[in-house]
Amino acid sequence: MKLGNILVAKGLITVEKINQAMEHNAEHGGRLGDSLVALGFLTHEQIDRVLSEAPQAPSNLADTGIDSVLLLELAMKGMYSENLETASQLADAMKISAAAVNQLLNEAKERKFVESLAVASTGGSMAEMRLVLTRAGREWAADAIKRGQYFGPAPVSLTDYQERIQLQRITNEHVTRQQLDEAFKGLVMTERFVSRLGPAINSGNAILIYGPAGNGKTTVAEIVGKIFQNVIYVPYCVDIDGEIMKVFDPAVHIQVENVPEQNGGANLRRSRIDPRWVACYRPMVITGGELTVEMLELKYNPIAKFYEAPLHIKALNGTFLIDDFGRQRAKPEDILNRWIVPLNSRVDYLTSHSGKSIMIPFDEIVIFSTNMHPDDLMDPAFQRRISYKLETVEPPEDLFIKVFVGMAAKCGLTLTQEIYELVVESIRANSAPLAYFQPKFIVEQVLASCKFEGIAPQFTMDNVTDALANLFVKKPDGKMFGVKRS
Repeated sequence: MKLGNILVAKGLITVEKINQAMEHNAEHGGRLGDSLVALGFLTHEQIDRVLSEAPQAPSNLADTGIDSVLLLELAMKGMYSENLETASQLADAMKISAAAVNQLLNEAKERKFVESLAVASTGGSMAEMRLVLTRAGREWAADAIKRGQYFGPAPVSLTDYQERIQLQRITNEHVTRQQLDEAFKGLVMTERFVSRLGPAINSGNAILIYGPAGNGKTTVAEIVGKIFQNVIYVPYCVDIDGEIMKVFDPAVHIQVENVPEQNGGANLRRSRIDPRWVACYRPMVITGGELTVEMLELKYNPIAKFYEAPLHIKALNGTFLIDDFGRQRAKPEDILNRWIVPLNSRVDYLTSHSGKSIMIPFDEIVIFSTNMHPDDLMDPAFQRRISYKLETVEPPEDLFIKVFVGMAAKCGLTLTQEIYELVVESIRANSAPLAYFQPKFIVEQVLASCKFEGIAPQFTMDNVTDALANLFVKKPDGKMFGVKRS
């Protein structure tokens, strides 16, 4: 894990300045951090702070916090199933230091599990001994694979994982009014809604966003999930009493990007950060109608014999959005009952297939988004557990026309008064409320119609009428179905 990547991700420095520091480093030597300080880009205190926030790399087996037998099994499985032959190959695959790997290999030699084969060229100035499993080693590795097929980065201990979650709590970040205004730039939101949303985000507590369909609930929730800027560390996997729980998921966790290097410059130095952890931005997990209660429990693979962390665990230190709440396959009360303990006590308890209970600190913003009324989803006791309840309402006409004009202009269209009145009259004739999604829906339909006709983008009475026909469904009597006001 490279220090420069994290400094850039935290916004402390730019890629251009990193490249300047690399040139300085190539000329004067030393460490990258020294060059950054010498050029006045950062202070030693800033660099030390970044390093102190990160998990520190263990220098030996004892410092990993993991039973050496489990690590030895992992190494032997790598040699058996992945044909790894050298200490450096094992160190890269297991994400632990070469010194720790050599300790494992020395133990393997004492147990007669491995033997030296030949000196291997590493492509550089150094060469290292190739190793091969003995018959006893192959039998031991095969037996280890029967107990669990996982091979990859070494796990971190459950204790270290619990402590790391607490260290990088989402409430460590303070979202300002300026950040919210910038995040919602381009969206038309009432000032009052934004004023209520800010404290809800900073609280780190659960949020309920409810209101009619098509008024931006999901969009608001997604913006909340992306507004955080800090870097957190997610383990590849965690050791749970000798069993593996995989946590890092490339489909969920967005890794800090590598800093591009110019003109074949020297690599940024590797820091003291533990490579068993992945530097990521705060995650956001979105689930909808597919959510079941079972998806919130540990998933055990009986063939591979390791666990996959549930979705809300992958979302720790980030945001978990339950979209279209109330329309899941599971009953709303079943999902809510599953969340009572985490939302109340800020800890969650997972159960292994053997029945063991595992405590995990629960740190994330849970957002329930629904177009159903809260009274139809949860009783007053559970409503009290959700500290912030924000309603998205139909836009007043002055905001509606502002959204419509802006959406049209963005797509090269000019909204005339005649077209606007046609739209509003049609919506009201169908007893439907104005909604923020309607301008975008109509604009997209008009653009598709113009493309088909081979004409320049423009509103016409015909293509707008066709768009409105797609917005509302006709009844058998020829009138259109509308969303009745409650």
